[in-house]
Amino acid sequence: MPMGSRNRIAVIMAKAPRAGSVKTRLAEKLSLEAVTELYRCFLKDTVALAQTLVDANVLLMCPESDVEELSLAVDRAAPVVAQTGTGLAAALTTVFAVYASSGENRVIAFNSDSPHLPTAVLENAFRILETRDLVVGPTYDGGYYLVGAKASHAGLFTSDRMGTGSALEVLLSRAEGLSLSVGVTDQFYDVDVAQDLGRLARELQGTPRRAPRTAKWLLDWGTLGGE
Repeated sequence: MPMGSRNRIAVIMAKAPRAGSVKTRLAEKLSLEAVTELYRCFLKDTVALAQTLVDANVLLMCPESDVEELSLAVDRAAPVVAQTGTGLAAALTTVFAVYASSGENRVIAFNSDSPHLPTAVLENAFRILETRDLVVGPTYDGGYYLVGAKASHAGLFTSDRMGTGSALEVLLSRAEGLSLSVGVTDQFYDVDVAQDLGRLARELQGTPRRAPRTAKWLLDWGTLGGE
């Protein structure tokens, strides 16, 4: 797809908000319908967050079967592109094969599970790519919420241990094997379990504008500030 003259591309890794297919570990505390609606808020807030970036193209990537439903879920606020293959490793491979293969773009891919992520973190990730081959945003549980590059590197992503507590370790090992220089941006967390949701609620209680749709959902649900 034409990307215009801007060479900063922010890709949100996402799924269509279908009951039973998103944020399933939250269903231990919330109904599937509630989880799905919460994820819909995550999506809209994450798109709005990305669109505050200056001079950056914003798009979402998802499984091919999710494209139309996801586009409707975000009110067509950003282009939605189908990944090649299945799973997150395939999606990340697609991101950089499509948007970084020319070597002219700085590309960051990040999840849709951290709607309150500060814009400054994304800006810093782009800045790191000025001097590094790869940028990674680590999570507290051993994974990563963001990865960026300015070229496509075959074999960088693998389904092996993707989504586990050793995902970051595997990525860094593969980067080392490819002789890539790596920069690290701020450690952060995504919302996977009830404890994460409680933390998010407490943070948004003081600064709801960071993720206004999510903050309103939490307030309406009666969990703002709770565990």
